[in-house]
Amino acid sequence: MILTDREIRISLETGTIEVDPSPQSGAFSSTSLDLTLADSLSVFKKSQPGVEITVDPSGPHYSFRDAMAALSTAMTIPEDGHPLRPGQLVLGWTKERVSLKPQARLAARVEGKSSLARLGLAIHVTAPTIHAGFTGQIQLEIINHGPVPIRLRPGMAVCQLIFESTLGVPEKGYQGQFSGQASLLPG
Repeated sequence: MILTDREIRISLETGTIEVDPSPQSGAFSSTSLDLTLADSLSVFKKSQPGVEITVDPSGPHYSFRDAMAALSTAMTIPEDGHPLRPGQLVLGWTKERVSLKPQARLAARVEGKSSLARLGLAIHVTAPTIHAGFTGQIQLEIINHGPVPIRLRPGMAVCQLIFESTLGVPEKGYQGQFSGQASLLPG
């Protein structure tokens, strides 16, 4: 079942969901909570002519963090924003740190906002699930599928969380490689 705005507010009040900083009243819709863009991005480096780079995620020594360190650069979004070019992929983070207590029987999905999607902005490629027990900023896979640049600004409402109840309490909370994740830059 999907939580309504009333149930989301109750969960925030009781601490079964934690969001820091606390959401403003305008962040709630009937069945979701808007989150905003932090002030940092990981921007992929441009390829050099004649240089081929291949990532092997199933290789024995593969590390996502090492791959990202080699392939991207962390940047602070300027006050006037970052123009995301058509076809460009960047990784961003929510400004908000979210915590879903495992005993709360809640998980969430991060979804884009329709107003941005209609411009061609996608917020997640294939990873919408926020697992029960997750704590951290939510990393966003942001890509511009539209025909013109889209300006990303810190603090813009960029995605929404849809909270869902789970059938029971998980044996363990989320312990994956992205547990406790935070943007690479202070902010």
